[in-house]
Amino acid sequence: MGSVPAKVFEGTEGAKPVLVLTRKSNQSIMIGDDIEVSVLSIMGEKVRIGIQAPRDVPVFRKEVYLEIQQERAAEEAAKGGARAEVDAALAKLKNSA
Repeated sequence: MGSVPAKVFEGTEGAKPVLVLTRKSNQSIMIGDDIEVSVLSIMGEKVRIGIQAPRDVPVFRKEVYLEIQQERAAEEAAKGGARAEVDAALAKLKNSA
């Protein structure tokens, strides 16, 4: 089975290299053994892709993924803030005893 070397582009400084593959409609790529990404159709500048992955592998559009990460960070910050308040209250109690 022959293979065509893929292009690896270096992004902006500090960014990870990007593997660039060319696929036509109805062609796929495999990520590991369990994830298949297929080009379903190409309509002008829009490309419809299909992703087959195990149910335990989360798949999100990047903008949704980033929003989820921001929400998680805000929740962690809120937990940390609440924890700091509890720690301060406990320290006050300890010092006043």
